[in-house]
Amino acid sequence: MDFNQTENQKLIAEAIRKFGEAHIRPHVMEWDEAQHFPADLFHKMGEIGLMGVIIPQEYGGAGLGYLEYVTAISEIAKICGSIGLSMAAHNSLCSGHILEFGNETQKKKYLTKLATGEWLGAWGLTEPGTGSDAANMMCTAVRDEDYWVINGTKSWITHGKSGNVVVVIVRTGEKGNTRGMTSFIVEKGTPGFSAGRKENKLGMRASETTELIFDSCRVHKDSMMGKEGEGFQQAMKVLDGGRISIASLALGIAKGAFEASVKYSKERKQFGKPISEFQGISFKLADMATQIEAAEQLTMQAADLKNRGEKVTQYSAMAKYYASEAAVRISTDAVQIFGGYGYTKDFPVEKYYRDSKLCTIGEGTSEIQKMVIAREILRKV
Repeated sequence: MDFNQTENQKLIAEAIRKFGEAHIRPHVMEWDEAQHFPADLFHKMGEIGLMGVIIPQEYGGAGLGYLEYVTAISEIAKICGSIGLSMAAHNSLCSGHILEFGNETQKKKYLTKLATGEWLGAWGLTEPGTGSDAANMMCTAVRDEDYWVINGTKSWITHGKSGNVVVVIVRTGEKGNTRGMTSFIVEKGTPGFSAGRKENKLGMRASETTELIFDSCRVHKDSMMGKEGEGFQQAMKVLDGGRISIASLALGIAKGAFEASVKYSKERKQFGKPISEFQGISFKLADMATQIEAAEQLTMQAADLKNRGEKVTQYSAMAKYYASEAAVRISTDAVQIFGGYGYTKDFPVEKYYRDSKLCTIGEGTSEIQKMVIAREILRKV
């Protein structure tokens, strides 16, 4: 299958590179060091369509497909993984959930603001005691006439503090019952809804990650997406698309680390010649390039299936698993190629190294991806 970039993808990539060089690269280390979340940047990104890449034009989005989306995420991540992560969470999780499962009133109310970057979106599934074990969540919602009262905590939420709206999945039935969870849309400022602790992270430090706290938070029944009890199934489908996002994020980080390594290896001289001419270095570059090619093919295959409306569970998990682990290996080799300089913040690869690790954890660990892949292939036997 031919996944060579279309003219449209090339134009998108070039536009993002120009935007990134002007608005992101000059501030990358400043934001990282300060753990500063540049909320204003995302409004600018919304102006060029990056906050609603896959949202139809009727709701203010760019109306593009997943192949273009992969291109957009990876190009941003080549410059800064944090910004790529926030863009991915906004697009595929919050906006993506509303697009796929919201009713027309909800789509018109929220997507028109999310797709343009006027509002920033968050998505809440994970809890302090239930990461991969989402079916045993403790955050609950209890019916009170026309309202639902939510109590509990969500953790590791991208844009938990700065987000204007969150899609949250809570337990409305028996603990452990995957048919006992429901999704709600909750706006910032709703009484009883607040952000908790901000996490102090190894990498992705310019992407805000906080707790969400619900203390007798009352939301109207019209805030429910789909029917009562459908939340878990919705979340699993949303994660199928979200894993394509993380694969794209990992791909961009890997490409950034690789390109920096190639450039440095041609400039750095030892024993009278560029270190790129030494087999030890050239073989690393060969391995890096091969892994990037494989990761890109897997990611594009998953994106193509998503575009065609086919089931993507197995292939999105494969893409996410392989691309994220490859990004860690590639960024590790990049630090090695840079030697002592690779261990300093004066050169870019240490940040790629720190940022890459999140890709093997977020939206399902590598171990969970293996479980998903194994389950899918065994179903076909």
